[in-house]
Amino acid sequence: MERKAVILNSKDNVATALADLAAGEVVEVEVDKGAISVTLVDSIPFGHKFSLTDIKSDSAIMKYGEIIGKATTDIKLGQHVHVHNVASTRGRGDLAK
Repeated sequence: MERKAVILNSKDNVATALADLAAGEVVEVEVDKGAISVTLVDSIPFGHKFSLTDIKSDSAIMKYGEIIGKATTDIKLGQHVHVHNVASTRGRGDLAK
């Protein structure tokens, strides 16, 4: 199996594309000792993320086992996850307490 995407931590709800991926493509991604298949809703450019599950608006986006942002809209399984539907929560002085 050619590896087309990677999950960096079993807590992640997104995977990262290792190549340009086409909408409608079925991508198999290894997680823990198993694999999941995701049918992509959108084209995913190399290095960008796609959702491994439905993510509700205002829910955490998990990568590296850490929260990297919050969904600004509902995100469907297999949808592109990027600045158009995620607000970063890391390195933002305006969110400092």
